[in-house]
Parts: sequence; C-alpha cells; structure tokens
Amino acid sequence: MTPAVPRIGALPSGPRDAITDVADVTVGHATLDDGDVHTGVTVVRPHAGDPYAQRVPAGVAVLNGFGKSVGLVQVEELGLLETPIALTNTFSVPAVAAAQIRQCIASHPECGRGLPTVNPLVFECNDGYLNDIQRMAVGEADYLDALAAAGKTVAQGSVGAGRGMSSFALKGGIGTASRRVRVPGAGPYTVGALVLSNFGVLANLVIAGQAVGPRLARQLTPGVAEPEKGSIILLLAIDAPLDARQLRRLALRAGAGLARTGSVFGHGSGDIALAFSTAYTVPLTPDSPMPAVALLHDALLDGLFQAVADSVEQAILHALWHARAFVGRDGHVRPALTDLLAGWPADAFSRSSG
Repeated sequence: MTPAVPRIGALPSGPRDAITDVADVTVGHATLDDGDVHTGVTVVRPHAGDPYAQRVPAGVAVLNGFGKSVGLVQVEELGLLETPIALTNTFSVPAVAAAQIRQCIASHPECGRGLPTVNPLVFECNDGYLNDIQRMAVGEADYLDALAAAGKTVAQGSVGAGRGMSSFALKGGIGTASRRVRVPGAGPYTVGALVLSNFGVLANLVIAGQAVGPRLARQLTPGVAEPEKGSIILLLAIDAPLDARQLRRLALRAGAGLARTGSVFGHGSGDIALAFSTAYTVPLTPDSPMPAVALLHDALLDGLFQAVADSVEQAILHALWHARAFVGRDGHVRPALTDLLAGWPADAFSRSSG
C-alpha cells in the first residue's frame, strides 16, 4: 500500500484544493509527447476577460535568480499583469512570448502603435534531462491550445509544462492546492498555489515534517550526488484586495513552503514566485478611472502568509504524488515517489506539518 498524500496545515481547502478555487482563475495545459520530446505549456488565466485591457495587480519575489523568464522586470516596476501567465521549458520561452505578443496584436491592432506595447510573461524550468530541449518543439499553436483549454479542473503531474520536469531525482511536474482564511472584519479569502516543480536533492526531501530523503535515496541505485540545479516556479492567486507591494510580500512567503520540503534555494535553481489578486483590475488607458479599492491592512496579512506557505508545500507534494515513473530522451529514467513509497505504512504521513 502507498501512503496517501499528507494534508498540510489546519486551514481548510477550497472545493478543488487548487488555484482555481480563487474565483475567475482558470488553468490549461498543452502536452507534447512524441519520441524524445516530452514537454509542453501551462497557462494560468487570472480572469476570463482581456488582461491587456483589464490589468491585474501582481508582485514578484525572486528567491534565486538562476532563470530565463521573460517579463519580470516590468511586473516588478509596475506591479501589473498584462497577459495570462505561461509556463514552459527554458528554450521555449521566446516562442511562447512571441505567441502572447501576436495574440495581443490580433485583439488590439494598435498595440505597439497608438497603444502601449504588451509585456509577455513566461516562466520556465529546464526539462532537458527527460526532454530533447534542443528540438525547441513548443510553438505558438501549443500556447493557444493551452489557453483555449483553460478551465476549473487542473490536471497535475506530468502534464503541460510539467511533462518533462523532475524533482528530488524523481518525476516532478505540475501541482496545485488552496487554502481558505478568515480575516477578522474582512474575509474569508482564498489563496491558491500552482507550482512547476523541477528542483531538489533527494537526500534533502522532507514530507510533512519528516526527513525521508535519506531513506528514499537508499532505495535507488547509488550514484553521484548532484547539486540542486533544477528550478521551481510558484504562482499564487488570491481574492483579497491587495496592492503590488503587499502581493510581493505574499510571494516572498512562498519560500517558506518551498523550504519545508527540503529546498535550500540552491545555486543552480531558479526559484521565482509571483502572486496576483483577482479583487480588482486596472484599466489600460487613463481615460478610464482607476479603481477605488479599500486595501486589506498589512496587520491582517499573517493568515494569508500561513495560507501561502501551506498551499505551496501542499502543491509540491501534489506534484510528486501525481507524477508517474517516466522514461524520457535517451532512455533517461525518473522514478515516481509513489512507487518508492509502496509498502510504507498507510499512515506514514498522517500527521500534518502545520
């Protein structure tokens, strides 16, 4: 028997235990699986409308900047999203960014002329161990397919951008979770997390507070220990009225959930978090009024910080539990965590870490 994925913390989840428990947020995947090509695109839509015209407040925290994402500088400066958020592999960032730009121009022919240019936002992890990344197989159609597929049900594990990803020398990929928080005089609010999990050293793995990595490492064929050089992208959605500064503070707390699983934000690991709010939007042009928003007081953020840490840790575990053993390019193998846990007591992780 394989232990069930442990539940992290005491806060309740939303009905799906997914980032899509935050109203208006949807997720779509396009998965490529052909020969040595094992990769894809995952898209997170902050709302069903046009984010170029109705921009979404956001904040970024770069925990370790070993990464090749596009669009972060402007998000840090202006605190706004102008496109859906796209995830893919490292060498496919330019193709997906171009797809976002072309889509915006098709919807707004004056983009870059009478209207401002658009800021594409694409995050990446290196899936080159399992995927022939040099093929640069992802194209514009794959981004559009992922966008069109966006819905409330989120597939997890080896799907979309997570198809070829690895974590802790095991199969990684997409994971998601959510937590609900009651804020005195304001809430309740929902925090949702989605991760592209491609990081970690197996000997460091911690599950629900238990340092199981050394035991799991002994179950695998001994090999040379590798440094942490993967990456993880951590996306957070929240329905509380927060500004970009506050959202950056939430994004930074994603590092707490990440660290609980055994990450040290290693030298070669690109660990980047982005948080956005669905509580209001900001218009593109100055002829429309700015929203009059009563922001949540900073002194009331602690419950949201807890929700961020718990949902991120849970999402990483969901990615590991949903992933299956995988044979990728040139016969490279990643075992599944659940296969290594087969035969462990069913209640091995019955205690939560929160």
